[in-house]
Amino acid sequence: MSNYHVKNLEEYFQVYRKSVRDPETFWEEIAEENFVWRKRWDKVLEYDLSKPEISWFQGAKLNITENCIDRHIYSRGDKTAIIFEPNDPNEEAEHITYKQLHERVCRFANVLKDQGVEKGDRVCIYLPMIPELAVAVLACARIGAIHSVVFAGFSSKALATRINDCECKMVLTSDGSYRGTKTIDLKGIVDEALESCEGVESVLVAKRINSDIQMKEGRDKWLQPLLDEAYHDCVPEIMDAEDPLFILYTSGSTGKPKGMVHSTAGYMVYTAYTFKNVFQYREDDVYWCTADIGWITGHSYIVYGPLANGATTVMYEGVPTYPDWGRFWQIVEKHNINQFYTAPTAIRALAKENLDFVEQYDLSSLKVLGTVGEPINEEAWHWYNDNIGNKNCPIVDTWWQTETGGIMISPIPYSTPTIPTYATLPLPGIQPALMDENGNELKGNLVSGRLCVKFPWPSMARTIWGNHQRYKDTYFSAFEGKYFTGDGALRDSTGYYRITGRVDDVIIVSGHNLGTAPIEDAINEHPAVAESAIVGFPHEVKGNALYGYVILKETGESRNHDNLRKEINQIITEHVGPIAKLDKIQFTQGLPKTRSGKIMRRILRKIASKDTSNLGDTSTLLNPEVVQDIMDNAL
Repeated sequence: MSNYHVKNLEEYFQVYRKSVRDPETFWEEIAEENFVWRKRWDKVLEYDLSKPEISWFQGAKLNITENCIDRHIYSRGDKTAIIFEPNDPNEEAEHITYKQLHERVCRFANVLKDQGVEKGDRVCIYLPMIPELAVAVLACARIGAIHSVVFAGFSSKALATRINDCECKMVLTSDGSYRGTKTIDLKGIVDEALESCEGVESVLVAKRINSDIQMKEGRDKWLQPLLDEAYHDCVPEIMDAEDPLFILYTSGSTGKPKGMVHSTAGYMVYTAYTFKNVFQYREDDVYWCTADIGWITGHSYIVYGPLANGATTVMYEGVPTYPDWGRFWQIVEKHNINQFYTAPTAIRALAKENLDFVEQYDLSSLKVLGTVGEPINEEAWHWYNDNIGNKNCPIVDTWWQTETGGIMISPIPYSTPTIPTYATLPLPGIQPALMDENGNELKGNLVSGRLCVKFPWPSMARTIWGNHQRYKDTYFSAFEGKYFTGDGALRDSTGYYRITGRVDDVIIVSGHNLGTAPIEDAINEHPAVAESAIVGFPHEVKGNALYGYVILKETGESRNHDNLRKEINQIITEHVGPIAKLDKIQFTQGLPKTRSGKIMRRILRKIASKDTSNLGDTSTLLNPEVVQDIMDNAL
């Protein structure tokens, strides 16, 4: 029996028991049988969660791009590795074979080396969803540079923060990007960001929208001419198993974003294994994840996981709504997509539209449907199941995080019976625990608590770049000897898990984790604002939307409140990005605070959600009278 490909429920339980009983042997067999190593490991796992220090496949040597590209060239060199589907349906899709991908990655890697990038240097990638983005990521990995992809929807300030935090030497960007009917001036955003980034030595610019842009002498260079001149082969840098592969930033509940560091070997083994099992990928399948490579979903399940399996993976540049609401389904028909992985937000938005947008396309190629970013609600699950899967495609509702590197809890298609809203069972090697507030593990079923993981898994983030103490404080201090996810969950009578949401000040909006602190910091920069508090409230498309309570410096502020709301959202767009704009802004005289000065967000959440029948204990409030005032003026 191969542990690598779980095919039914009985086999799942056998493999799962083995993975928990003897994790080292379990992962060792998978690593040994399915990947190419330059040197074998001396030890499978060494860890101490009190420090926390974790090391998988210690002493092993490898290059991840040999596993994602080189080893496929002889058996599947002419097979399509990446299908690029452009924003405009009239522009031709591009099919890149494994042989072509190898050459493109090698040329790009040689360009990076020629520009002075060395092993261990950080390279910031701020590109739209065009082939150069995937190629750039792999080119960095080829030479041992650490890539830090920043989603090309972030503002210049958010970009600068990330570039400075990990001291990037180079930025890769494009003249601009297409998004539906709009074009976005990415190069202009980079120029603005670099005004406050002293460490960046060079900027390489891909041409996409052919706009007229400023090129800074001595710093900026067009990418294509350099690629044309570069040599078509590049010897891969031999990396240690624990060498950092990439840094990816995620929102914290406090302070600046956290640069999660993922290492090479464990991440490769786990993303490849989970891709194969969660999507039940077969050799000639065409797989499409609609995410952006700027997020962990794109890293793990557009680039590394699929390519390590020799899969055909689709990259889509555009949005679900352009040129109309049928675009996703038109692409499914066009490329005969077999596995389709998207966010509940997209499904909810598509479900509101006329079914004609779905019914005009042939979706019979689909075999597996997936969702990611947040738990899918029951109504959206049924719409997806009935109209997209035609009731014969299992839906994998996947739970995982930037920090976990790969999918942790998910059905295995055709094996795990699914229930709407449930992520169901942990994947092999994952040992979840539900904890009560006093740090006790809740055993048995029909319990709910804080979701932790009590044993290391290969793709877990190893640290926060430049701040190991913050890594320890954030993930390993709440419950001794366990990784705390920040999520609450329940376990039902059959042992299935359902994620119930964040237990900290991170709000998931349209699948994006948004920390409240950076948004509040931005709002408080407005000269008229004294203080603010952000909470999430239920939204039928986004899942959650943001509700801001804002205290103005002058209570009799004569300015137009509608204009103020626009100005506040403009500041948020500049500091964080348009994804963090507030749907509702209520101006208030005060905020409910405890005697120690802590804002009681629980009350604000209930008011924003229009659930004020029971506000709970307000006796600890310093100013209980403010609650009624906020309720009376709620939007």
